[in-house]
Amino acid sequence: MNESKSAPCIGQIVLVKKGRDASQFAVIIQNIDGRFVLIADGHKRKFDSPKKKNIQHLICYDYVSPVIQDSIVETGRVTNGKLRWALEKFVEEVVDVFEKGDEFDG
Repeated sequence: MNESKSAPCIGQIVLVKKGRDASQFAVIIQNIDGRFVLIADGHKRKFDSPKKKNIQHLICYDYVSPVIQDSIVETGRVTNGKLRWALEKFVEEVVDVFEKGDEFDG
């Protein structure tokens, strides 16, 4: 699980580094410009009231949820349940691996 060096994209999983939501995972639901994105997690930050974040305050992972990306591209929105599901899946599949002793380079 490496940090992404490319521009953030819709459906990408991020870890908040600064602010009130620090150390929480979220999903990018919209790119505003080259510097800001909107993020949501389906719990505290719902799709209808996302948080505007500076990209420099996020760790962007090389993991894009196709479910979230497809839903937003096709309908322009995504359910909070899908956001929660995507984040839980990411934590189970990717983060838990590092808790089992694998090397973490992120």
